Amino acid sequence: MKIHIQKILCATDLSDFSNSAVIQAIGMATAFGSKLSICHVIDLPMVSMHGTAFVYPQDQIDEMKANALNQIKGLVKASNLDWEAVVQTGPISSTLCRLAAEKQADIAIVSTHGHTGLKRLFLGSVTERLLRTIGCPLLVVTPSEKAPSAETQFKGFGFKQIMVGCDFSTDSGRAVEFGFSLAQEFEAVIHLVHAIEPFVYRDTMLPKSLKTEALTEATTDCRKRLNDLVPADAHNWCDIEFACKAGKPFEVLKNYAEAKQVDLIVLGVRGHSLVETMLIGATTDRVIRNVACPVLSVCPP
Repeated sequence: MKIHIQKILCATDLSDFSNSAVIQAIGMATAFGSKLSICHVIDLPMVSMHGTAFVYPQDQIDEMKANALNQIKGLVKASNLDWEAVVQTGPISSTLCRLAAEKQADIAIVSTHGHTGLKRLFLGSVTERLLRTIGCPLLVVTPSEKAPSAETQFKGFGFKQIMVGCDFSTDSGRAVEFGFSLAQEFEAVIHLVHAIEPFVYRDTMLPKSLKTEALTEATTDCRKRLNDLVPADAHNWCDIEFACKAGKPFEVLKNYAEAKQVDLIVLGVRGHSLVETMLIGATTDRVIRNVACPVLSVCPP
């Protein structure tokens, strides 16, 4: 069940927020002995004036690329690892997806600025698009209020409390595999958490005593199913905790992560239609926007 991370793709827009993802990527590449590709995509929007399209001069594009390369080198100048800087122009999300495929990345790492409201509704975010389109697991770093500067020195890497959200789907099953692999690598405690959604298990025609009994039965059944997900020898090399909580999935996961001081959340990504994404949003999106720790989204193979 060991998952090997040999190639890492990290994207940065060279802001302090985004560079926190670079710090995580350096730590992961050092821990796993991976090849690290740090990329910056220059998005050049086409401007049209009076029917004439404006194209950026090539020397200006070359200058922007050279400046980006120098900034990336400044981020990793003190790091002794196998790495490369990649600077390209184009639409950000599609370019990153293409680079992940070309580099055969085992994992991609990005940071999110946490936009909400109308800006998110009409424009979307690069992170949200990557969640649905990138072909490898995506580690989303959610920066703290005080973002690290470009001169921040990485002082260690690892996860000690890993939470995996389980809904017993194929998608969450793959997330469980990643969670246990990382728990084995870092000798971490792993938490398998399932949210019992009230609208699934509740019957409004039942008296309160029967509702409580039904919830108790559902909790018992969920704990048994969570235990069935554990590999045979996992208890020999990590501590495992189970939790079945009633409530909306993203709220259950958020509250549990805060209570247990989780430092990594692993979730499976499930596809959604455009209407569902705009009006409802996915559990993974909501968790990313409301927690302080990194979130690893594992896409279907």
